[in-house]
Amino acid sequence: MQEPALDLVIAALEKIRETRDRLPRASRISLTRLDRSVPDKATLLAPVRERVRVCTKCPHLACSRTQTVFGVGNPDAEIMFIGEAPGADEDAQGEPFVGRAGQLLTKIIKAMGFAREDVYIANILKCRPDMPPGSFGNRAPTALEMQTCRPYLVEQIDIIQPKVLVALGAVAVEGMLGTRGTMRELRGRWHSYNGTPLMITYHPAYLLRNQAPSEKRKVWEDMLQVLERLERPITEKQRNYFL
Repeated sequence: MQEPALDLVIAALEKIRETRDRLPRASRISLTRLDRSVPDKATLLAPVRERVRVCTKCPHLACSRTQTVFGVGNPDAEIMFIGEAPGADEDAQGEPFVGRAGQLLTKIIKAMGFAREDVYIANILKCRPDMPPGSFGNRAPTALEMQTCRPYLVEQIDIIQPKVLVALGAVAVEGMLGTRGTMRELRGRWHSYNGTPLMITYHPAYLLRNQAPSEKRKVWEDMLQVLERLERPITEKQRNYFL
């Protein structure tokens, strides 16, 4: 969990930015100097990234991975998307959601009115789950693997402090909440993760397997709820959009 000192640093940084513009010019200059002396979120994430890079808590994954996949995006993001684990493409490139499912996620993000660089994207597992030699595809992470790796995700969330979390798929939900259930039961309504609003929706890979317009519409309706929670303007085109 987040250390008390880190809580104080983040709270101080936000307070400085909120009050700076309301002060006289001389005071703003002093606060700007202080602001520069306080570590920003990217700086706070750096040591976590390094610990992930050299992590060997799951020896079988440390041996089989090409590299760890920490996360990517804006450390000041309002939205944080969370998947289950890297696949082969992500393991090769070191970035989450870069394969076909990632391309669809990027399309969803753009339809919401954001650039991929505006949000933050991460997985519960930072290593690709190992596969038997000669096999293809990806396997889901085990409950133990997710439990072992989850503290890194908690640190990321604590530092980034997004306004909304989006969990992609049932495995990600199990890893975050310890809850098993069908997506029919879980998606489309608000949950909470350590006090942060959490929207659960289908993983983009599911939409690639199931091309039914009704399933794609469900995901988009979930994203409309996210936009409403963020108090973002929604155009008529967005309301009628289909993935």
